[in-house]
Amino acid sequence: MPTAVRSHAKINLGLGIGAPRPDGFHGLVTLYQTLELHDWVTVSARHADVTTIRLTSNERRVPLDTRNTAWKMIELALSALAITTDVYIHIEKQLPIQGGLGAGSANAIAALVGLESELGISPGTNPGWASERLRLAAEVGSDVPLFLIGGAVLGLDRGQQVFPMPDVEETWCVVAIPSVGVSTPQAFRDWDALCAREGLTAEASDAKLNELSRVYAASLTGGEAWDGSSGVLGLAEDLAGPQVSALVRTGIANDFEQVVFPQHPLLSEIKRTLAASGTPEAALHASLSGSGSAIFGLYRGQGDAEVARERLRAISVQSLLTRTLPRPAYWREMLLKSKG
Repeated sequence: MPTAVRSHAKINLGLGIGAPRPDGFHGLVTLYQTLELHDWVTVSARHADVTTIRLTSNERRVPLDTRNTAWKMIELALSALAITTDVYIHIEKQLPIQGGLGAGSANAIAALVGLESELGISPGTNPGWASERLRLAAEVGSDVPLFLIGGAVLGLDRGQQVFPMPDVEETWCVVAIPSVGVSTPQAFRDWDALCAREGLTAEASDAKLNELSRVYAASLTGGEAWDGSSGVLGLAEDLAGPQVSALVRTGIANDFEQVVFPQHPLLSEIKRTLAASGTPEAALHASLSGSGSAIFGLYRGQGDAEVARERLRAISVQSLLTRTLPRPAYWREMLLKSKG
């Protein structure tokens, strides 16, 4: 019987970007957070003499070949496992494409989880495979590994070095879906131009990102020092709502806003609308996610979130209502059999 997997979205609670590096990439420090919003990825697999992969989707813009992240993930996993399999993947899109919500990256991990379920592979009893799948995920894309952790996740380097953070409790979230699109490559080019104008050196860039990683981690660990050397933080105690406010007090922000908002003034207006500063229904935090174009607001309760959606409707902007998804719930819901 095919395995249906929820493919959850993410937002970037904050995103710090460094100057361009000689390898063509940028150093990043980001705090990812998974959401209840999701696509569905259904996988069926059976052992065969040769590997074949077929992929379909309800969304015509989803590539159905090796360009697709789910295809890439399955191909790499089967090669690493030395297994030949006939695999069929169906991606039922419910999330915006190229919206800064990590939808394609999440599809890759959902496909992998579905494949493991179909073939009876358990990462929990195979530490070697657990670490290998993280390496393969990073090969598929910089923000793919976070979906092997879920909840609140600190991302370093290109975003692919991931460290579990203590979870923030479930918080209501409104995701605005603007009609405009944002090109990530163009956003990085604009960022590079800004770095050149402002003279951001490699040394200053490294110092900025190191301090940012320390501040983000400290805000979620009650001020305890963290340098990333252990790779995993203690996860015993979930943090309550005030930790969102603690993050805001650190000045958490998305550097892409500096270059994306001047190019797309509507996005700046949407953030102001979500933030509603000075009102009783003000957001705890509002920000661009990734390079956009999705913008989110976090709220104290469902009522405040619904009011935010009304404000967005008044300016003809579509939105989605959801909640943040802590790590235990992320893994519990991924394979719940409720797809009808």
